[in-house]
Amino acid sequence: MSCSICEVRKEKRFCPAVHGRICAQCCGEQREVTINCPSDCPYLQQARQHEKPRDATQLDREDLMPSVEISEQFIYEREHLILGLSFALAKSVRANRELTDRDLIAALAAMAKSYETLVDSSLIYERTTANLAHQAIAKEIETMVKEYGEAEQKHLGYTRLRDSDVLKTLVFLLRMALGRTSGRPKSRAFTDFLLAQFPERQSAIASPEEAGSRIIVP
Repeated sequence: MSCSICEVRKEKRFCPAVHGRICAQCCGEQREVTINCPSDCPYLQQARQHEKPRDATQLDREDLMPSVEISEQFIYEREHLILGLSFALAKSVRANRELTDRDLIAALAAMAKSYETLVDSSLIYERTTANLAHQAIAKEIETMVKEYGEAEQKHLGYTRLRDSDVLKTLVFLLRMALGRTSGRPKSRAFTDFLLAQFPERQSAIASPEEAGSRIIVP
């Protein structure tokens, strides 16, 4: 039988995304490009094992927001904030399984730019988007920022959270996302990474110490 995609080469493997059998070449060329691969596809998982993380030199420098400096000390001191916003991203993905890495990257970039404007000029400027999925991601992140500030107020009697901290955390996660995604249009490498770090039913701010080792510096 011929491949369900090219209809020329001989089929070699079953593709759960197209519900048919396809050839190895189409699988390799169209994976996460035109094929919306499910995360549990064994061929996708095998390919990820052999893919090297994207080097910073492969990325557009401006996308990484190089003007925002993030020190190791900041990562150590704000580990719980990083975990909280990472959890918010994972929660967004669970609420909408159609989200791709590109969606998370777009939402993070827009929010980081807004916070950069706020930090630099004290002007509140929200980058509006008509994309409802991106709006939902932003709302989840803002909710977590608010809850984090409230948790600090409750336990310390005051809050240390600054807009610059949120900015650095958003840029940290943005850089991590850019480094972990395959770069293909339908890639979910970063979204799957987040889901693996935060299994279902796990609390976000409840016991961050237990999840501390999961932070991976990009």
